[in-house]
Amino acid sequence: GVGLAEGAIECRESHRSPEVPAVPEDPLRPDQCAEMLSALAAPERLRIVRFLAPGPQTVTAIAGMLGVPAVNVSHHLNVLRHADLIAGKKQGRFVLYSLCPGVLEKVSAAREAGAINLGCCRLVLPVEPVKR
Repeated sequence: GVGLAEGAIECRESHRSPEVPAVPEDPLRPDQCAEMLSALAAPERLRIVRFLAPGPQTVTAIAGMLGVPAVNVSHHLNVLRHADLIAGKKQGRFVLYSLCPGVLEKVSAAREAGAINLGCCRLVLPVEPVKR
């Protein structure tokens, strides 16, 4: 037979490991989904997402809605931005924050304001109660 080069190993066909098929990507994308759910785990951040549903808002407006100083809002905005749920756009001296496209879906039920679409799941937002 044909000589082998020094150090070479010859395998019989029956002992060769079959090609391992590529694992298909999990449509759930569990790491990304967990990051987005974690970003929404604070009540303040859920309130911010609901507040941004109608359109862009400034940090000052968001702080007013939450009833906290503007400096306390930046952490929540950074968490939501890192999870790709919101984006900021500089406009003059202010930054307007808005939901990323596709984050909020319209829902047809009368008691629902919309749904946050995370790709892995949807969180349905109830209509905010009317203040009297």
